[in-house]
This record gives sequence, structure tokens and C-alpha cells, in this order.
Amino acid sequence: MSVNTPTTSSVWKQPAQVWAVAFACVVAFMGIGLVDPILPAIADSLQASPVETELLFTSYLLVTGLAMLVTSWISSRIGAKVTLLIGLALIVVFALLCAVSGSVDAVIGFRAGWGLGNALFISTALATIVGAASGGSSAAIILYEAALGLGIAVGPLLGGILGEQSWRGPFFGVVVLMAIAFVAVLVLLRGPGEKRVPVPFSAPFTALRRPALATLAIAALFYNIGFFVLLAFSPFPLGFGALGIGLTFFGWGVALAVTSVWVAPVLMRRIPRTRIILLVLPLLAADLVVAALVVGSAPALVACIVIGGLLLGVMNTVLTEAVMEATDLPRSVASSAYSAVRFLGGAMAPPIAALLWHAFNATVPYLFAAVSVLLAALTVFLGRRVLAHIDDEPQDTATEDAAAILVGDAG
Repeated sequence: MSVNTPTTSSVWKQPAQVWAVAFACVVAFMGIGLVDPILPAIADSLQASPVETELLFTSYLLVTGLAMLVTSWISSRIGAKVTLLIGLALIVVFALLCAVSGSVDAVIGFRAGWGLGNALFISTALATIVGAASGGSSAAIILYEAALGLGIAVGPLLGGILGEQSWRGPFFGVVVLMAIAFVAVLVLLRGPGEKRVPVPFSAPFTALRRPALATLAIAALFYNIGFFVLLAFSPFPLGFGALGIGLTFFGWGVALAVTSVWVAPVLMRRIPRTRIILLVLPLLAADLVVAALVVGSAPALVACIVIGGLLLGVMNTVLTEAVMEATDLPRSVASSAYSAVRFLGGAMAPPIAALLWHAFNATVPYLFAAVSVLLAALTVFLGRRVLAHIDDEPQDTATEDAAAILVGDAG
């Protein structure tokens, strides 16, 4: 984030309604990596193939991405509080259904419902915090960044701890935590009073006709293939139990959060955005190639995963901020269109990686991911003329920009 508003002492002195939404944000972001540690256990317990197991990510990400196209249209009509509550309720219901499922097909389907709830929630949460926080937008953004980083890091760790008992444990854990969040938001978040400005249903679709936004969205699709091969495929070649996988991706999540929140803004104050992208993407591709070469060594693969987290954190923030400056469209519209395309890359990557593993060996999925990341870099390089203006934008961005950037980071 590159929001340079001074931090005040009131950041942590917030109304109860702000803390209620912030807590819900932590749990929602935990869902990104929660199932990672239990993928092998689900495959064993439900007699599922790696490809079937990886579809747990595909159904979740595909529905989340598609839903992003309509969440702003929905929330602009029914209001933020109702949208938040619907999203939380869907997560509770579908996480519970995942926990009691008896087949991998059922879990795949219920993860899709979970993705819909998550899209409704995360697309609305920051705007709610900004509207209710004391200390101005700076305080709200810091709280949201903290929730994002904590959720991404803790999700795999909690999944690993609960997954040691049963693969159903992490799902039951989400049910309990999200039910608490639902009650807290219902009771503590004040209702009407917000100004609703209806967003046209077609807005995100029309946005993708803009050359700069389309270029970045295509680059993000290829980039997200690399992201989710590293995240969703790696638990299989690691060969660890649930706790070992959880600890590995706890380190990955901490690395991602640190560079996303602190390192990326420093870089953007010194280096043009497109140059950062063209520097970091080849480094990420190199990391994936090294992962392919050392896949038989668990300690070396762990190191590649954590280093990958450092690079992914920079890319998440820089890419999404570039999207915010790519057009003169409302930031929420640009973010929705970009996120929808980006999530498609994440949705297709895990099962393709598993198929390549089955057809060849564990090296090939990482090479596939490296090629995809290089295609992302090539897309930005070839489109650098239509992207030239994003390097001329001032680094002090508005609250609306920050909101969309953080929502993009969450995906």
C-alpha cells in the first residue's frame, strides 16, 4: 500500500463495530490458505485423486472471481451491512456442509458456495471499516492491512493444527469463528445511514474493453497461475503431515504479508510500477524453476515457497495498484473486472498442476508455473505503451484506491 497519511494514536482505539468487521476479515482471509495443509488428508480419507482434491481451490476461486463481477452491483442496492451478513452466513453454511461431507465431489461443490460468500464479504468489508473507523481513512487502512496479513499467515497454521486431528477440523473451526463474526456484525454494526449509489450491472464487463486494464488483467491471469501452483500444488510434493504443511505456509503467509504491506510501498516510491513488475516476475519465475529442480528435497522446497511468498507480496500490491491507476473508471469497478479475470488463472492452475504431475513428475508443474509467470511479464512488456501513464501517477493515493488495492490483495 502506498497511503502516506500519518499514523495517529487513535488507530487502535476504534468503536466495537470496527473490531467486529476486522475480526471477520481475519477469518475470511484465513480461508485463502486454510485447506492447504489438509489436501493430502482429504485425498486419502475421501479416496480422491490429486486432481479432484485440487478442484477444492478451483470451485472456490472460480465462483469468487465470477461473483466479483456483481458484488458492487448487489451491495450498492441492498447496503453494506446486509451484504456483509449474507456473505458471512453463506460462509458459515457452506463451511459446515464441507465439514460433514462424505465425498470429495460434495466438498468441491460446497467450496463454490463458500467462494460466493467470501466474494460478497471481502468486496464490502473495507468500505465498511473506512466508514466507521475513528482516526480517518489511514487508521481504517492500517486495520485492514493487519487483518489481511494476519488472516493469510494464520490460515495455513490453523488448518495444520486442526487438520492434525481430522481433515474436517479446519472447516468446523471456520464455522465457529464465522458464526461469532456474524453475531458480532449483526449486533454491533449500525444499520442504515450509508449513501447508496447504484452501480450498473454491465460496468465491470465494459471496463475490460479498456486496453490498459485488459493488459493488466491478462498479465494477472498468467501471474495467478504461478501463485496458485506454488500455493495449492506444493503440499503434495512436500510430503509433510498437516502441521508441517501448515507451518510451511505460515512462513509463506508471513513473507507475503510483510512485503505486501511494507516493502512494496517503499519500492513504489522509488521505482516506476511497470519496472517493478518486470523485475519481480522474472525473479518469481526463477524461484519456480529452482523449486522444480529441488522438488525432491523438502527443506529446499520450503525455502523456495517462502521466497516465493516474498515476491508474491510485492506483486500483489504493485499489480493491483497499477490497475487502480490504469483507467479513470471508479476504483471498485476496475478492481472487480481485474479480480474476476485474475481469479480465473487461480482457478485453472491447481488441477492442471495435478494433471501434469500425474502425467510426468513433480518437476513439470513448477516449470509450467514459471512459463506462465514469464508470459505475464511478456504481456506487460508488450503492453508497456498503453501502461506508460501508470508510472506518472502520484504516489499518494486516495482512500478509494486503497480500498480496491486491498481487496485485490485479498484475492
